[in-house]
Amino acid sequence: MSTHPLAGKTAIVTGASSGIGRAIAEKLGAAGAHVYLAGRTRDAMEASQVKIEAGGGRAAVVTLDVRKVQDVQDLVARAQRETGRLDIMVNNAGLSFPAAIIDGDPEEWRSMLETNVLALLVGCQAAVRAMRACKADGHIVNISSIAAQRNDSGVYGATKHAVNCVCSTLRKELEEDSIRVVNIMPGAIATNFARNFDPAFVANFARAAGVEIEVKRGERLPDEVMDRLQPMMKQVLSSPDDVADAVYYAVTQPIHVNVAEIVVRPPKQLAL
Repeated sequence: MSTHPLAGKTAIVTGASSGIGRAIAEKLGAAGAHVYLAGRTRDAMEASQVKIEAGGGRAAVVTLDVRKVQDVQDLVARAQRETGRLDIMVNNAGLSFPAAIIDGDPEEWRSMLETNVLALLVGCQAAVRAMRACKADGHIVNISSIAAQRNDSGVYGATKHAVNCVCSTLRKELEEDSIRVVNIMPGAIATNFARNFDPAFVANFARAAGVEIEVKRGERLPDEVMDRLQPMMKQVLSSPDDVADAVYYAVTQPIHVNVAEIVVRPPKQLAL
């Protein structure tokens, strides 16, 4: 089997600055894809670009705000223009503000809806058009959440229920196309996703693993903290690499195989 099964293919990964998105981008790059890493933190993505290129792959970095429709459309257009094709679109960008509805901030709701749902919709639509134009055997991978499996998972969960609905609907719309739609639902993953959670909760969680950190709401936790935390709490925290492996599996299947949904979670489940 080839060590570069994605050679000659173009892939886009949104939310590629850290965590799951970064792991997916690096995994696809190592498999030979020309990866476009899209996100807000350029330095982090450039570090991944160096890693991918050091392994013989190709990568480009695009800073953008996925809440802006034109930014997402321009991202897909750039990848198609520069490489002549698009084979894999990973809509990974997402965020959570886990406040109770009665206490919630409508602007935080807006951010979640625009990031988790609208940006994903725009990415899907643009990707379909690009894949059809180059007649690709394409894969659209949407990162949802196990929160979509619960009916009481709040506004964040509502956005992920929407993602699952989008995936199922788009999969039906594309039954006659050579484009597969893959829905990945991660459980608790050791990422900076929890940066908007209550700081005391995050600090206590880390303390239980023997890691003392000062947590400020909205600030990223250092990578070394996440790297240390996950192995110590692997019963309740999966690694971003576990999700990247699931994505890699799905996009390397032959196009006649429809890998519709994959749940990736640790042995013990947390209510997200």
